[in-house]
Amino acid sequence: MKVLGIYGSPRKGGNSDMLLDEALRGAKEAGADVTAIRCADLSMSGCLECGGCDETGRCVVDDDMQSVYPQLAGADVIIVASPMFFYGITSHAKALMDRCQAMWNRRMLNKSREQRKTYDSGRGYLIAVGATKGKNLFDGSELTAKYFFDALDMSYGGGVFVRAVEGKGDISNHPDALREAYELGRNAVAHKHRPDD
Repeated sequence: MKVLGIYGSPRKGGNSDMLLDEALRGAKEAGADVTAIRCADLSMSGCLECGGCDETGRCVVDDDMQSVYPQLAGADVIIVASPMFFYGITSHAKALMDRCQAMWNRRMLNKSREQRKTYDSGRGYLIAVGATKGKNLFDGSELTAKYFFDALDMSYGGGVFVRAVEGKGDISNHPDALREAYELGRNAVAHKHRPDD
């Protein structure tokens, strides 16, 4: 089983990174082959809405995203982690997601309307951290993640959401959240192995 972690924060070693580290550790200890992408390290544009992928399901923009597509397609589980910037995921993570319009088009080309009611490529999860305690802090990001995973032909399995954490490394004062992230990684691997999936 292949698990892909996507670090959405531009701040290395921050709170969402630490949570994703724990999730990936849990997945690895559960027997998964774990790899990761750091969005801020990629040299790429956002989606240009050029229509180049409309007929083929393949993006025509030649940049670092071309090396990401095979990793997305080959993963059984994807875990995205991001801090909240103005109640949304970072622009780095959003650019990667927007570039998956090509994968959305591929899904539309390869699956009938009826077939699109099921997800054949695995399951995706979101880890999000925000400084405020706002009731709706994660609502928009969850919708974005859900439809990102939909484009990848993956179901959305929920995630770990932590409010009122801001300073770099402050998540270390929340051992329950770190444990929850670790268990998310372990359970994501165990869930995929269930025969009813």
